[in-house]
Amino acid sequence: MFVINLYGKESIYEQIRKQILKFIQAGVLKPNDKLPSVRELSMDLGINPNTVQKAYQRLEEDGYIYILSKKGAYVAASGGIDIEKITADLKLQLEAYRDEGIKREELIALIDAVYGKDDYAKDRKCK
Repeated sequence: MFVINLYGKESIYEQIRKQILKFIQAGVLKPNDKLPSVRELSMDLGINPNTVQKAYQRLEEDGYIYILSKKGAYVAASGGIDIEKITADLKLQLEAYRDEGIKREELIALIDAVYGKDDYAKDRKCK
């Protein structure tokens, strides 16, 4: 189910996190589906359990999964981000940057640096 590049530039926990996100967004993982245990996934991939735990913690912090003590990790019902909240927060932050004298072109250059030429988030499913 998971494919990890042990020699790539991207950290292993980030690879796991991104693959789980793709599975959720594609509908392969549905709300309340149980994820492999930390021990099981680490053994399958031949990696340290702490790496899997870190990926799961980040997913939980971002609202994509929830973890029940001694029961495991499950896909969250909300499926992730709330685009309306993010848009409102971003608008406030951009207004603050404008008021501080940061130019529009500087922000656009930063967005281009983060997203690159491929807008990989354009097909992202939002709440």
